[in-house]
Amino acid sequence: MNPLRRMLPSNHALFVFEAVARNMSFTRAAAELNVTQPAVSKAMAQLERHIGVRLIDRSGDGIALTEDGTILYRRVADGFRGIEAALREIDIRRTGIDTVTLSLSSAFTTHWLMPRINTLQEAFPSVDFRFQLIPGALAGPVDAVDLGMRFVEGPDLDHEALFLMNEVMLPVCSPAYLAERDAEGSRTTFVNLTASSPMWIGGVDPGPDWNGSRASLNFSDYAVVLQAALLGQGVALGWVSVVSHWLSTGDLVPAAGRVTRTARMCQLIHLRSRPLRRSVAAVRDWIVAEMRADVAKVDRLYPELGLGRACFDTL
Repeated sequence: MNPLRRMLPSNHALFVFEAVARNMSFTRAAAELNVTQPAVSKAMAQLERHIGVRLIDRSGDGIALTEDGTILYRRVADGFRGIEAALREIDIRRTGIDTVTLSLSSAFTTHWLMPRINTLQEAFPSVDFRFQLIPGALAGPVDAVDLGMRFVEGPDLDHEALFLMNEVMLPVCSPAYLAERDAEGSRTTFVNLTASSPMWIGGVDPGPDWNGSRASLNFSDYAVVLQAALLGQGVALGWVSVVSHWLSTGDLVPAAGRVTRTARMCQLIHLRSRPLRRSVAAVRDWIVAEMRADVAKVDRLYPELGLGRACFDTL
């Protein structure tokens, strides 16, 4: 008999513990496992009694892993990921189809990836793509995906990262809106992502040409913000990592001759404990190459912006 079977009340206990530790919640773990919360609590209590130590500290403010719980969770999570990788490799060998799961913003997927989705599929004909889309701020874990796009400020011990570009923003609008505004000097409408509207005040201002009477449209989904700008509804704050395609095609144009760079970097990240498959690395490198080609084209169209330096130079 495998010694592990004697060390555990049941194999199921590991799945329960992993779900609780990853979610930091009995309730969320129960929902994920499709069981009741009392059943999860009972399974955890049995596991702790069986191995003779507390794994979870419970309090009115929530739960936290003990030192022993942290040790076990790291090993269990690594083991589960290794088993998942092995099963995936077997499935690829059986079907000849690889699946790559990406965690991206809905805006990036809509406005940067979808215009070139055919090119992506032609480049990777044996890959099925799955997308975990984030409508709001680009954040959250990448435990359940192969690769995620995230804005970060510094090194991360849990993830490996490939630099995509610095976080660079500029005001953008449609050519028709810019021409109409120049001709009539009419009131400016600013199309805002609700969470980012303070940035217009904090340094990302369109400049003196856009002073005067102002109105605003406010949306919680950045994909809708950019769609409004494309339709000529106003001026939007454009993250270059999302709007580079439309700037390169001329569907959007800079609304001012300046860009703003923050201390954050847009990176493509994955868990250090999840080995990067060859297909995932190839998709990652494809995104980087396509993005650099976009920015280079925009840089040639608007050299006064210094976009290439802003996007790729280090501080």
